[in-house]
Amino acid sequence: MFEAQAQAEVEALLKSDTEFRKLYQRHRELDKQVLDAELGVRAIDDTTLVKMKKEKLFAKDRLTRLFEARLH
Repeated sequence: MFEAQAQAEVEALLKSDTEFRKLYQRHRELDKQVLDAELGVRAIDDTTLVKMKKEKLFAKDRLTRLFEARLH
């Protein structure tokens, strides 16, 4: 996530914005857990997997809004 953005801007937000940092870390955790579940490395029922994907999407949307607000 945020590969196209300047890494310095992302790092500055990670250092200065607690909400951004927590959401960023949670998104990364969820991304790994979802990937592990999809690969069969982690056993997760379908309902939990769907909830995790929704939470991950919510985090990404919020992160994007926070990032864009910082640019303006």
